[in-house]
Amino acid sequence: MQLFVTGIGTDVGKTVVAAILTEALHADYWKPVQAGDLENSDTHKVRRLISNDKTVFHPSAYALQTPMSPHAAAAIDGVEIELDKIKRPKTDNHLVIEGAGGLLVPLNDKDTVLDLAQPNDHIIMVSRHYLGSINHSLLSIALLKARGFEKVSIVFSGDEHPTTENIITTMYPDVPVLGRIEQEPYFDKNVVKAYADDFKSKLL
Repeated sequence: MQLFVTGIGTDVGKTVVAAILTEALHADYWKPVQAGDLENSDTHKVRRLISNDKTVFHPSAYALQTPMSPHAAAAIDGVEIELDKIKRPKTDNHLVIEGAGGLLVPLNDKDTVLDLAQPNDHIIMVSRHYLGSINHSLLSIALLKARGFEKVSIVFSGDEHPTTENIITTMYPDVPVLGRIEQEPYFDKNVVKAYADDFKSKLL
């Protein structure tokens, strides 16, 4: 199983969700493009949050210095992101892939984060309530459907907001809700493992 974790924007909880999925499946983890915070990257964060010893952490294809959209961070570093140089790791294990920002975050002048996903991936879309999040969620689902992705699930994060969540699931009843990540006071290995145990039965 290959899961592609995306969000409706930045700071919606993708990395925590990726850690939970990685722990639930004892999957491998891969962040194809990391922009900024290289000493405390998303790979570092997921490594600290999981408990199993089976997960392999595959190196990012591009590790960029500046916390910006990948195309802009690459320009500052004097490189251009080339899609054909981003090779998905080969593994016999499950693989959790974490995107950068939302689906249409540009990698270069023509490719976006969505171009890193493959047709058979299970797309895990992380949605968090904020002003505009309904629009961002519905646009993301519509784009995934237009591109032909058949397996899409939602994870809601943060405090529950029924009017926001209900309209999203009402308009797209065929997109299941995999679960919810509450607004926890902190996330550590124990918290992640508790969520992972809950999510596991829904994934397999």
